[in-house]
Amino acid sequence: MTTDRTSPLSASGYHTADFTKPDGRSLTLYGLEPIRVDSEIPSPSPDPVDARPLMRWHPVRGEWVMYAAHRMGRTFLPPPEYNPLAPTRDPEHPTELPRGEYDIAVFDNRFPSLTLTAPDPEPGPAGTRAGVGKCEVVVFSQSAQGRLCDLTDEQISLLLAVWADRTTRLAETGQINAVLPFENRGVEVGVTLHHPHGQIYAYDHVPPVAARAAAQMDAYVAEHGRPWLEDFIQEERAAEDRIIRDDGAALSVVPPFARYTFETWVLPTRPVSLLSDLSDAERLSMARVLRDALRRLDGLFGVRMPYLMTVHQAPLDTPRPAFPLHIEIYPYLRAPGRLKFLAGTEQGAGEFANDKFPEVAAAELRAVPDTAGDGL
Repeated sequence: MTTDRTSPLSASGYHTADFTKPDGRSLTLYGLEPIRVDSEIPSPSPDPVDARPLMRWHPVRGEWVMYAAHRMGRTFLPPPEYNPLAPTRDPEHPTELPRGEYDIAVFDNRFPSLTLTAPDPEPGPAGTRAGVGKCEVVVFSQSAQGRLCDLTDEQISLLLAVWADRTTRLAETGQINAVLPFENRGVEVGVTLHHPHGQIYAYDHVPPVAARAAAQMDAYVAEHGRPWLEDFIQEERAAEDRIIRDDGAALSVVPPFARYTFETWVLPTRPVSLLSDLSDAERLSMARVLRDALRRLDGLFGVRMPYLMTVHQAPLDTPRPAFPLHIEIYPYLRAPGRLKFLAGTEQGAGEFANDKFPEVAAAELRAVPDTAGDGL
């Protein structure tokens, strides 16, 4: 174990410690203070993960589909006393995490959709190939009760640095071309564990959303001679009516092209393409804005807003300075008790129908009192 491995995080005052679990999976702990571990490194099972994911090519959509049959056995909404993401209390019933002092934990998913060691499958239809990539779980806090927005600004800034560190490490494998950190929250979006956590999917190819975005951003630079984000920030600040919070180095906005009713983006105001490009001050500003955005969404209807949050960075296959680093939050409630379902036009055509103009949604989010989401 090394409590302070040589890492870009060390220069920001953060601490890391790397471990190997009994089943061979990796675990990394991150902290604002030096890390202390008070128990053995646990795993719910000592048996090595036997994952054999594969992929098949969708010739009509031009994209890969992942198949991972072993995921059918993954943990589903366990009772609190069997929370696999809480620190182990009873060595006879180990969880994923040790006892000790740390803020955030990252470990290899026991039920991955992609692995770096995926074996070559038997020849099959639709260009069947090994599901090469990596899936990690990011536990935001040792507390099972809180929310991401209950963390301090400094802890969320650490989380942004953790996502950057994981991206760097995954790129160093030489097998990864795109990294997507995300958080699913709420049973409405398929969450199977309520403990505050997210995931990271790392792909050996560039997925279609990232590929299309990169192409669009390259085309914008070719036409205008500057990054899209530069113009977008200037235009939104001039309009004012869609911005939720402007913190100087970062801001939140309901974009003028929002697909979900209260869709919120968190962006740095300086065009950068990767989380690792942010300065310490920019990262802390993004943390403040992200925390504020999530709290407003919870306070909007007085319930924990179900959402999907995705962190968009440039693909890693080649330098892409035009790609705009940003976080997209897709809230699934469009009104109290009313979910947004992806139906005919969204699923069939890929074009969304929105019930509310972004300017109106942004005004409603700005009007949410600071304390509206407390205690949820």
